[in-house]
Amino acid sequence: MAAAGIVVIFDFDKTIIDCDSDNWVVDELGATELFNQLLPTMPWNSLMDRMMKELHSQGIRIEDIATVLKRSPIHPRIIEAIKSAHALGCDLKIVSDANTFFIETILGHHGLKECFSEINTNPGFVDEQGRLRIFPHHDFTKSSHGCQHSSCPPNMCKGIVIERIQASLSMEDPKKTIIYLGDGLGDFCPSLKLGDGDYVMPRKDFPVWDLICKNRSLIKAQICEWSNGEEFKTVLLNLISRIISVEGNNTSAIIDQLYSVDCKLETMSLPAATGPETFPQALHVLH
Repeated sequence: MAAAGIVVIFDFDKTIIDCDSDNWVVDELGATELFNQLLPTMPWNSLMDRMMKELHSQGIRIEDIATVLKRSPIHPRIIEAIKSAHALGCDLKIVSDANTFFIETILGHHGLKECFSEINTNPGFVDEQGRLRIFPHHDFTKSSHGCQHSSCPPNMCKGIVIERIQASLSMEDPKKTIIYLGDGLGDFCPSLKLGDGDYVMPRKDFPVWDLICKNRSLIKAQICEWSNGEEFKTVLLNLISRIISVEGNNTSAIIDQLYSVDCKLETMSLPAATGPETFPQALHVLH
């Protein structure tokens, strides 16, 4: 397919959806006060697992949690962009500090789950009592994931996940181009792992944007900002179109419908289309 050489990797919270899914569920189910009381006392993943226990004890069913998740805000242009990128043949993946249950529920509700080949996130599943359990992607109580960047939480270094994906892609021919989209502090480390031919799409005026602006010389990838759902779609699809053109592939009817937009970061603009530890495996999405 036209974009078979392009891998698009998305963060989830405040990137695909326009909120933090953990906070959204806690707030919508009326547990914000307890959450804030417990927050200083335990790690985030442990706190979310505890909150699910508390909600279950109050009679909140897994169906109630799913109903709340389906109401989480997502811009319609983001849905369109993901479906278009998938239709063009891009390989879409998620690297997120949310959890599998939240992500799969939301993607499934919007008809997006089949667009993604894998989801890398914290395990989340319903146990035999019908309670949602949430565990860290990396069990930091046993060992450190090894990354020294202060922007990476102890339960997940997205940079390590990106390196694993890159290692897998390096076995393929021809070389794949990566586009990475994110907003948070944890999205800085994976941005550092991208190469000269890759692209990073930080959400403007969000934590990862601030870090990139302060450490621009450390980023090898081309940087293309976005602020909202409209820009998410136009920037992403324009990048895909440019990459396809550079690779000399025949464009399809879908490409003719893509928007044209300049990507900017300070003085940077998009180039013209010319010439040791085993971590949890990604969830491979069954279609």
